[in-house]
Amino acid sequence: MFRTLDIVLIAVMVSAAAFTYTTKHEAENQLDRVRALQTAIGLEKDTIDVLKADWSLLTQPARLQRLTEVYAAELDLAPVEAGQIAELDDLPVRPMRIEDPTHPLGGIAATGQDPATTGSVVR
Repeated sequence: MFRTLDIVLIAVMVSAAAFTYTTKHEAENQLDRVRALQTAIGLEKDTIDVLKADWSLLTQPARLQRLTEVYAAELDLAPVEAGQIAELDDLPVRPMRIEDPTHPLGGIAATGQDPATTGSVVR
């Protein structure tokens, strides 16, 4: 009959076959996933190329000039005057204000408003 060594070797051989099958199956799944990702990346690159082409078409100076002429009354546009352009040195220096971090109601909590000045226009 079978000796103990034969049974052990058969068990090792069956385990190795099962491990090989599992590894192969997992590798095929990962390869399918990589191919799907490569396809998605290719589609995104194509979309980016189309968007860049649209952007270059929409920002053509001749097109923008026509639009400004058509909508000049609604937009109330005017050419930039030379006096409107300022250098960085022409801007006034804003004093540095440091809040006391130990104050219990410092910053926004004390006034309800953010003291930081941004470039936004409030009307």
